[in-house]
Amino acid sequence: MPAPMKTLVLGVVLLSVLSAVAGCGRQAVDGAAPGKVPRVAFVPKVAGIPYFDAMDTGGRAAAKQLGIQWISKGPSTVDPAAQVSIVRDLVGQRVDVIAVAPNDPIALAPVIADARAKGIHVLTSDTDAPGTQREVFVNQATTEGVGTALTDALMAKTGGKGKYAIVSCGPTAANLNAWIAVQRRYTAERYPQAQLVETVYAGEDKDNATSLAKELLARHPDLTGLVGECTTSAPGVAQAVRDQQKIGQVFTVGVGTPQAIKPYLLDGSSSQSVLWNVESLGYLTAWTGKQLAEGRQLAPVNKVSLELPAVKYDVTQRMILLGDPLLITQQNVDQFKY
Repeated sequence: MPAPMKTLVLGVVLLSVLSAVAGCGRQAVDGAAPGKVPRVAFVPKVAGIPYFDAMDTGGRAAAKQLGIQWISKGPSTVDPAAQVSIVRDLVGQRVDVIAVAPNDPIALAPVIADARAKGIHVLTSDTDAPGTQREVFVNQATTEGVGTALTDALMAKTGGKGKYAIVSCGPTAANLNAWIAVQRRYTAERYPQAQLVETVYAGEDKDNATSLAKELLARHPDLTGLVGECTTSAPGVAQAVRDQQKIGQVFTVGVGTPQAIKPYLLDGSSSQSVLWNVESLGYLTAWTGKQLAEGRQLAPVNKVSLELPAVKYDVTQRMILLGDPLLITQQNVDQFKY
């Protein structure tokens, strides 16, 4: 073979080898598609309320840092069918990961199964959907931690006695129902002179929560406490106490976002809010979505970011835990901007 031809053949072979090596170098970790930007779609319980807006803010911040695409699309009401329709649409779009805060786990189960059958990863965040094919639950705090913190916060104001009622949101919300179960049990065990007399459901509607709280005050004139079980009912029950001029007579606590609950903390119509860093929950949701999209295994302890250096994962429950609840008061409410 002439020298020029030998040089050409060797060059082709060398180029092929280099291309193969480069191709191996471009392989994403654990089987993710080479060069693909994962699309993580977040579906809150309802759009347009401060809590889920704060989660969305955290998710968007994570997306910029982690190199993923973050999509947020929530229903305008807490009607489970509306949320199912959005998830089904995202399945049709073939996003890589769907992160959903279920209004009704049972209603979502079939569309979650359909997503998984099509190779789309599904995680739950804020609220779990036990018994479905979701892969991971991004939990803000333990059920026991939230339920006992709410009860202790109220009992600290009522002297560990008296009657109280709960204004919750959706009647099928698994996280809220689990917290209520803890509150009922913990009250009976720890505060035998106190009694949970009634639970009502306002949807994600502050005005409805206020109206229901006023009805509770009328039905139970000896009521000493109200709990707003979600971020719209927490300010709602405080508003009812303010409107009925019962500040100092009926005490309220709840799961309220800092800036929404701040006016009520300042005038005493709310005593305390039990929450967590909601933006961090959104960040952790996006981070977990990226791990699923890239096929990465979660470790028992995960360094998510500088702010979340040691996030624990329970493999038996397939649950990653943000941490302990935060207690928001007059003194620290201004530390939080959402």
